[in-house]
Amino acid sequence: MSSDQPVAFISAGAAGIGLAIARRLGNEGFACFVNDVDADAVAAFNREFGAGTAQVCDVSDPEQVDACLDTFIASSGRIDLLVNNVGIAGPTAAVEDIRVEDWQQTIDVDLSAHFLATRRLVPLMKEAGAGCIVNMSSNAGLHGFPLRSPYVAAKWALIGLTKTWAMELGRWKIRVNAVCPGSVSGPRIDRVIDRDASQRRLTPDHIRQVYQRQSSLRSFVDAEDIAAMVHFLASDAGARISGQAIAVDGNTEGLTNWLDE
Repeated sequence: MSSDQPVAFISAGAAGIGLAIARRLGNEGFACFVNDVDADAVAAFNREFGAGTAQVCDVSDPEQVDACLDTFIASSGRIDLLVNNVGIAGPTAAVEDIRVEDWQQTIDVDLSAHFLATRRLVPLMKEAGAGCIVNMSSNAGLHGFPLRSPYVAAKWALIGLTKTWAMELGRWKIRVNAVCPGSVSGPRIDRVIDRDASQRRLTPDHIRQVYQRQSSLRSFVDAEDIAAMVHFLASDAGARISGQAIAVDGNTEGLTNWLDE
């Protein structure tokens, strides 16, 4: 890594959307560092991007987050782009059936982890007098979403944090935006669909068609679509964009998540 090479840190960056973001940024000249809870994915990332670029970390544990970022800061000495990408789907259940521990786990991973990383890395951006933060919200942060209360609560909160941090950090030329993906093709949405189908006693194919009809474009998005938006926001082309929640979802018309029949 050269002294003038821009540096990105991506939470949950060793697989899925995070890996797509890392590959896009790497192709655009960024040095990419990530954490991830999946040790096998971390090992694969280190093989692809170089030893020490990925660390195993449970982002719901503040002590692990601090230790991970201590190592990152000591290694990189700078941060140009923070992508708070980590997230879990949380339970699919009616509000009265959600266990408190499942609620708390979803909030810890999908909301508190973003705060824990941001509070540690913002001082480096302030010192540099510039920086970019991208919070991964969701189209569920723009709509109600039945049976997904913890997930929705976290994703709406992230948009509030995005707007607040944009106001708070703008004087240091630090830009903060939220990206709001729709359903992203891949194993994660497949698991969500399977759980939703089981909850509603419908087939996965039926649920998949309902999900696709929620979008005006009648299709899922790809991880690469999200990566392209993150790169745009981090590039010179996004230099005057801050405090925004930008949907990459084919225009979600609603998330009722079932057909009234």
